[in-house]
Amino acid sequence: MKTLVLVFHPDLSRSRANAALLSAARELPADTVTVRDEYALYPNGKIDVAAEQQLVEEHDRIVLQFPLYWYSSPALLKEWEDKVLEYGWAYGTDGEALVGKQIMVATTAGGPESEYQPVDNGATIGEVLSPYRMMARYTHAVWREPFVVFESMELDDAALADAGRRYQDALTAE
Repeated sequence: MKTLVLVFHPDLSRSRANAALLSAARELPADTVTVRDEYALYPNGKIDVAAEQQLVEEHDRIVLQFPLYWYSSPALLKEWEDKVLEYGWAYGTDGEALVGKQIMVATTAGGPESEYQPVDNGATIGEVLSPYRMMARYTHAVWREPFVVFESMELDDAALADAGRRYQDALTAE
């Protein structure tokens, strides 16, 4: 299984958790896991749609890695979805590029898991990430359980290393 990890973080130099996950992903064999820092590739926001679509077509699992910003994603991920997942390619007439491919979200959240409960913030982490689950469903992809690192700004080096190992396991799991 070939996995494509698309990292959407506008400033990895300021993120210990996403940088640790990126580093862990890059340690995996390049013939099975491709890692791309989308903000480094597209600092002006102009996405090479054809190149991104080709990469998606060449991989079996697509991982969208990003920090949660106000219960959402960084802007470039939304732009990527709007441009790359176009009608006729990802959905609609002849749009079958994602059929059967696995879609997974890997995200970091500043708060603890206990805050992602209906009684506190009004939503579970699964509900917060439901637009991605719905995108997978709409394109006939297979939704995989999200990989979430909670309290991401509070983790020490040992906890980040553990998160990196767990992330590698999630990226290589069949």
